Amino acid sequence: MSRLSVFVTLLACIPGLLAAQEEAVTTFVLDNGMQVVVVEDHRAPVVQHMVWYKAGSADEPKGSSGVAHFLEHLLFKATDDMESGELSATVARNGGRDNAFTSYDYTAYFQRVAADRLELMMRMESDRMRNIRLTEENIATERDVIIEERNQRTENSAGALFGEQLSAAQYLNHRYGVPIIGWMHEMRTLDMEDALGFYEIYYSPNNAVLVVSGDVTPEEVRTLAEKYYGVIPANPDLPERLRTEEPPQTAERRLIFRDARVAQPYVRRSYLAPERDAGAQETAAALTFLSEILGGGTTSYLAEALQFDTQIATYSAAFYSGVRLDDTTFNVIVVPRPDVSLQEAEDAMDAALEQFMIDGVDPEQLERIKRQIRADQIYARDDVDRIANRYGQALTSGLTVDDVKAWPDILQAVTGEDIMQAARDVFDMRASVTGWLMREEVTQ
Repeated sequence: MSRLSVFVTLLACIPGLLAAQEEAVTTFVLDNGMQVVVVEDHRAPVVQHMVWYKAGSADEPKGSSGVAHFLEHLLFKATDDMESGELSATVARNGGRDNAFTSYDYTAYFQRVAADRLELMMRMESDRMRNIRLTEENIATERDVIIEERNQRTENSAGALFGEQLSAAQYLNHRYGVPIIGWMHEMRTLDMEDALGFYEIYYSPNNAVLVVSGDVTPEEVRTLAEKYYGVIPANPDLPERLRTEEPPQTAERRLIFRDARVAQPYVRRSYLAPERDAGAQETAAALTFLSEILGGGTTSYLAEALQFDTQIATYSAAFYSGVRLDDTTFNVIVVPRPDVSLQEAEDAMDAALEQFMIDGVDPEQLERIKRQIRADQIYARDDVDRIANRYGQALTSGLTVDDVKAWPDILQAVTGEDIMQAARDVFDMRASVTGWLMREEVTQ
């Protein structure tokens, strides 16, 4: 029996175990509006220090796609008190690791270090919140870096280019239809004014969330946060976080992406789906289970139907990302066998989904997935990185600390009928995009 299986059995046998292991979470707000979340775990002398800004690629001005990610790169340059690259070098010298990442709804910066280095991390991170000092050389160098990053990760991948086009077809007006890294033609024009304009608006304490997890106390974090972040003035002109709204989708959309580099053609469909909403996460919880039941591995419904019963496909999956500020998507992918056409694969996928709507949820499978999810949530408490990320993503995407804490119980309360109702609501072809990624034949 695997370690996970043993743990799942243990959880089933000891109902009180979960309540005894509730996370010790404290949250407060500094006078300048910066929200602070502290998650205590004193089992190891390690701390994860993260600053999350409520500003991602979906908050960029039109015509400046990629500027949020561009600015993320530029924040590792010089400040009033640090030389270019000094922050990362200092973290490494102290035995830690650091990095940053940009998504649609947020940009985050983190350091994972020994607990007694927390003050040093706050001093450096707070410095670059307001004191970044850029040069035209920085702009030119990092613009080349992000362009090369797009070349390597997107332009050289037919699957990545296909995914971009699928998102663009799904979101006609909302910024989720624009790639996080940016469109190449707009990335090439990013300049000092674009970077500093985004920085001056969004990089302020009243637009940020500080998450500290690990071997710390709330009192220690509050003292240090007030010392380093609390002295930074709030931005009184911070705009309300408004997004361009997507018009109602009333017609299914289709696209074909052809590329000579495609080694394995496949079908992918996305449906517009609700995100996790503050105080109303039940539908998102049902969709989370729907994705696991349909496409969560070799024992999933689609795998049984398409890979084993009919042997139409070599791979199938379903996935749903609920942590978004605005409407997200539910996706299904089918990779057919070499002798099966994409049309046959799509027809088989549709037939399997229709049959699922007739068969419904297997109660035993649902309970098994619930135990697995609960076990994973318990294991996640051993990782200060996963803890900090869970709260940071949620709080920058419209959720609250209470929502994060309630999420495990909401998941456990989901019923088979909840899942089927979510499926009936989401599987609307009028709100879908179906894409074929296929090989382009090269003629001599």
